[in-house]
Parts: sequence; C-alpha cells; structure tokens
Amino acid sequence: MRHLQPLEYFNAIVAAGSIRKAAETLSITSTALNRRLLAIEEELGVDLFERLPKGVQLSAAGEILLLHIREQIADMARVKSQISDLKGERRGHVAIACSQAILTSFLPVEISKYRSQHPFVTFSVQVRDRAAAEEALLDRSADLALVFEPVQLADFQTLLAVKQSVWVLMPKDHPLAHKPILRLRECLRFPVGLPTKQYGVRHILEASARRISLNLAPVVESDSFDYLRYQAVEEGIITFQIEIGLPLNLESIGLVACKLDERDVPDGVLYVGQLKGRTLPVAGAKFANQILAALGQRCDS
Repeated sequence: MRHLQPLEYFNAIVAAGSIRKAAETLSITSTALNRRLLAIEEELGVDLFERLPKGVQLSAAGEILLLHIREQIADMARVKSQISDLKGERRGHVAIACSQAILTSFLPVEISKYRSQHPFVTFSVQVRDRAAAEEALLDRSADLALVFEPVQLADFQTLLAVKQSVWVLMPKDHPLAHKPILRLRECLRFPVGLPTKQYGVRHILEASARRISLNLAPVVESDSFDYLRYQAVEEGIITFQIEIGLPLNLESIGLVACKLDERDVPDGVLYVGQLKGRTLPVAGAKFANQILAALGQRCDS
C-alpha cells in the first residue's frame, strides 16, 4: 500500500544499518532515500537516527517509531490476507521464530505440506531460542514462535505445549550405542559436545547435572546443533538433542540415538505461541492450526 511506503523505507534503513545499503536494497538512490527520511524527521520534529561514520543507529524516538511501523505492516498483512481469503485465494506471508530442533525435519515437512495447498503463501524462518523467540513476537518480526523451554514472557500466548524428551546422539560404534536408555552419569564418562547456554537443551542438562551432583565439562560447545552432530561423527563424541530434532537419516550419517533416562533428565516442553492479544493474518492462523494438529498427532502416537 502506498501510504505505508515511507514506513517501509524507514524499516529498510533499520534493517540495513545504513542509508546507502538500504537504498541498494530498495533500488533507489541514497540521496532520494535520505530525502524521504529527512521529510519524516521534519514532520515528527525529531531525529530518528544518529548519523555515524559507517552508518546509522536508531535514536530513542526511532525505536518508538519502529515498533509502530512493524505493527502497521503486520496489521496490513493481516487485512490483505483476509481480503484474499474472501476471493478464494490463500495469499500472505508467515514469519516464524523457532528453535533449531524444529528445522531438522518437522518444519520443512509442514511448510511443504501447507504450500502444496496454498502456493501463493510465502514463509520466513528465523532461528531463535528462548528469550529471542519471544522478543521476535513482541517486535512483530515473527507471527509464530516454536521454542523449546522458553523464558516465558508475560506477552507470550501459548497455543500448545508438548513434552519433549532429551536424546543422546553418538556414532554407531560408540561403546554406549547398544543401550536403548542411558543414564546421564554414563554419558559424562565420555567426551561430550554441548549447545551453548542460551539453548533449552543445555538449560535442562545443567539443571539435571546439578541435581545429581555431576559436572558438565564439554570438550566442544556450539550454537549449531548441525555442527555438533558432524563433530560427533568426526571425533566420536556424544551430543544431545530433543526428540523432534532427531534427523530422519541418522543411520546414513553414521549416528544412533538413545533416550536419556527421565530419572536423571526430565522431559522439557516445546511451546507453540503467538503475541498475546494479536489477531494473526489468515495464512498465519491457518498454518498455526496445521502445526498444532501435527504436534497433537505426534503426542497421540
């Protein structure tokens, strides 16, 4: 919509951190974009950015405007989606913030299933865990969050909560690979690779280890679960993942998965949520219903 164009220009400058880079993204000259920005600042009577030698940084007033702009863009997306629905067309965009585990197989399958029925709907997927996923809902850069063990802010509206057990991943020739269920103490006798502290799996493992007086001493840490799996294959170490994040092709990549004993490591919880009080665009609401049904079926089975 044309009346939103100045707001979209402002949003592009924020994303790029530079008027020149934003202008390249928008396919206009930096001079023209700067004029648009100056016009907005003149109308509001404040500077929205601090001009720095290598770019721009939001001022306090700019941060207030940014939140308003993202609300306006999100509301317009919802209206467009509803109008398309009236015409029998399912269009729109769905923005998702999710834990890495959801990317392994669950989310690609569900998005593919949805787009096979509604090919005009587009998706963006951001890897966000715990507090970061909830912040994405607050600033409306995400419509939905699927996150393991979130911090749970007051504005997070839970649509579904699903228990998830923690599993051990290791090479198929590892000394523990033949055991279907493992105690945490057994695992920690061998070198382990752990996700970094912002992730829910690490949070649960640390709490469990403290409770039974064990010490987590990883030989490698990473914010990438993919990397940890590759390192397990390469070096023969142990790593951890929740059930929904187990790769479907474990055998072909030389790994096996064994469940951790719940007496040591209790189940965590995977939450599906949205911003409290927000009415989602039709596409987002329909996709939310689909993934709630899919997760419900997993629980039943």
